[in-house]
Amino acid sequence: MSNIYGDWLKAQREAAGLTQQELAEQAIMTRSHISHIEAGRRVPSKEDALRLDRALNTGDVLSSFLPDEGAAVAEYFEAARVLEQQAVVIREFALSYVPGILQTERYARAVLTTSFPPVGEAECDRLVVTRLERAKVLHDPVSPVVLVLLDEAVLRRAIGGPDVMAEQIMHIVRLVRSGRVRVHVMPFTLGFHPLMDGMLTLMSFEDQPPVAYGEGLRMGKVHDSPSVVQELHGRYDLALSDALPLKESLALLRATAKDYGHHD
Repeated sequence: MSNIYGDWLKAQREAAGLTQQELAEQAIMTRSHISHIEAGRRVPSKEDALRLDRALNTGDVLSSFLPDEGAAVAEYFEAARVLEQQAVVIREFALSYVPGILQTERYARAVLTTSFPPVGEAECDRLVVTRLERAKVLHDPVSPVVLVLLDEAVLRRAIGGPDVMAEQIMHIVRLVRSGRVRVHVMPFTLGFHPLMDGMLTLMSFEDQPPVAYGEGLRMGKVHDSPSVVQELHGRYDLALSDALPLKESLALLRATAKDYGHHD
């Protein structure tokens, strides 16, 4: 991202005669987080920016002018998109379709072209590019650690048709076999489970408190309240304990891809 924001923060800190550690203590943050923001490697949350404004007596400048990288995402997802790129552990739960960071290009296009109101080809291209850019967090072989829970409905709903589904599922299989992600399936036979209200992403960070992101129809919210995040972690852990083990989940993924026409 552009580092105008980080440079301005550094200038205000130095003008106030504060070291990074002193600012971190006043804003209730870590020194490394301040360092990342000033270097342009991180974007502060709205709450962090408000604390920085208070510590530096900068009014609402830092909280009102958070960096906007112009990515083609829904406005309600923007904060979660930024956090997703900073997380060291990502736990995903998907109820009806494959999470964005795991999507193939053809699957993403199938999802995005069936939206309402419909989008034009150029806008769809922008949306697909942004989704594939998000998936680059998996290019690093180690970080972030990614754990995925998929409701079986995700596998059975033939988005884009059999060929697209077979390709998408085998993409996930390859990520699992490479050790890059762990995937567990919540089978239909389980019945009700504690995550059926909607999709959920839990994110943990090196130097920030964990957050949760929940999404429903045309709405999404980042939760940073410790009690809410703890509750959602509890729900996730309970659902994970009922999911199929990794080996059985992988077998189900491969069998489903075969049903869609994939041949090893």
